[in-house]
Amino acid sequence: MTADATTLLSVGGPLAVLGAGAAYTRARHPGLYWTGVGLPIATARLLATYASVMEACGLTVPPSRLRVLALKATTRREIRPVPPRRGLPRPTSTGLRLRLRLAPGQEPADVAASAERLRHAWGVHGVYVTVLKPGVVELRVVGFDVLRHVRMPRVPEPGLLRVPVALREDATPYIRDYCAVPHGLTLGATLAGKSMFLRHLVAGLAPQPVALVGIDCKRGVELAPFTPRLSALATDPAEASGLLSVLMKEMEDRYDLIRARQGIAPGTPDEEITSDVWGLPEPERPVPLVLLVDEVAELFLVASRKDEERRDEMVTQLIRLAQLGRAAGIYLEVCGQRFGAELGKGATMLRAQLTGRVCHRVNDEASAKMALGDIAPEAVMAACAIPPELPGLAVAGDTSGGWSRIRTPYLSLTDAAATCRNTAHLTPELPALKRFRPAGA
Repeated sequence: MTADATTLLSVGGPLAVLGAGAAYTRARHPGLYWTGVGLPIATARLLATYASVMEACGLTVPPSRLRVLALKATTRREIRPVPPRRGLPRPTSTGLRLRLRLAPGQEPADVAASAERLRHAWGVHGVYVTVLKPGVVELRVVGFDVLRHVRMPRVPEPGLLRVPVALREDATPYIRDYCAVPHGLTLGATLAGKSMFLRHLVAGLAPQPVALVGIDCKRGVELAPFTPRLSALATDPAEASGLLSVLMKEMEDRYDLIRARQGIAPGTPDEEITSDVWGLPEPERPVPLVLLVDEVAELFLVASRKDEERRDEMVTQLIRLAQLGRAAGIYLEVCGQRFGAELGKGATMLRAQLTGRVCHRVNDEASAKMALGDIAPEAVMAACAIPPELPGLAVAGDTSGGWSRIRTPYLSLTDAAATCRNTAHLTPELPALKRFRPAGA
C-alpha cells in the first residue's frame, strides 16, 4: 500500500465513521444530535448573521438622530438600519430561546410574519414567536421535528383539572385546562389517535380529586378498562339516557346549593358571594365532574322512529350541560369521528358550545371544517395534511383563532388501566350515580 493510500485511509476512515455516526444520531436520536452538533452551529450562525437577517426580513428601523450624529462624529462606518435589540441565546434540550426588544414602531406581528424566513436563514426546524410583555417578544427556536419522536417535557404540578396530554410543535406541552376551556370536542378517523388522547386525559385526571363519568356506546370497549376510577359508565344509548337524566338532576342540585349561598344577608363579606361552585367554602363545594363521551354519533343515530324521542332528549340534555355545567363544576369532553348537522337536530348547537377543539387525521375536508372551520379556518388545511403514518398528530384550535399542531405520546392501555387501579381509592362517592357504577369498580 502506498504512502498516499495509507494517509488517505488513516484520515478518511475516521471522518467517514464520524459522518456515519452523526447521520445515524441525527435520524435516531435527534435530541442528542442537536445538543452535540446542531446547537453550537445554530448559535454561531444566529450570532454571526443576526443583523443582516433582520435587515433582509424587514425587521429593522432607521437609527435615531442622536445615533446618527454619534456615528458621524466617532467613525466613518456606514450608517445602517437598527435591528431589534436581542438578549443572549439560551439553549434548551430542543432548541434555544432568544429575547428581543422591539424597536419603536414595530409590533409582534411583524416578527411572527417573518418566522418562516428566520427559520430558513438560520437553518433550524422552526421559529415561534411569543409575546412576553409590551415591546418584548421571545423567539423559540426548535432545532428538529419534536413531533416525530415525542418526548414530553417535565411539567411542574399542573394543578386541578389541568392535564398535559400532548406536545406542541414548538416543544411546549399542550395542557387540557378545564378551568379555562370547560368543554372540548375531539374528532378523528379510526386509528388517528383519538383514543390515545382520551387515554391520556383519563390517566391525567385519575390522581386528582375529580369524578369521572363515561358514556361509551361501543359496549364500553374504550372506557371499560378504566372502571376502577369511574364513578359511572353507560355502555349503550338506553343507559346513557338514564345517566344524562341523573347528571341533569345533579347539576340542578348544585345550582340550588349556589343559590342558597347567594342569600345575601347584611354584613356578608364580598368574597363569600359567588356565582359558581368555586366560590363556595371548601367543605361545601361539590367535587368537580368530567363527563367523557366516546363516539358521540352513537347518541344521535337511531334505528327506529320510537328511538327519536329518546335521542332528542339526550341531545337536549347534553346541550344544557354544555351551556350551564361549568358553573356547577361539570365539564364535557366529547369525542367522535364526525360531528355535523347530518347527525340530526341539535348537533350544530351542541358543537357550538364545545370551545376546545382537537382534530386528528380525518377522512375528508368537511370533517376538518366541522372541528376547526368556525374557530380557526386556517387550520383546516393543516388538519387535512396529517399523514396516516403519524398517529396521534392533531391540530388544536381555540376560539381566539390561534392553532397549533400537537402530538400525543404513546401510552399503553395497560399503564393507563394500572393508573386507574392505583387511584381507585380517590373515586368520590356520588349517591346519585351509584346505580351506574360499573361492575368491578
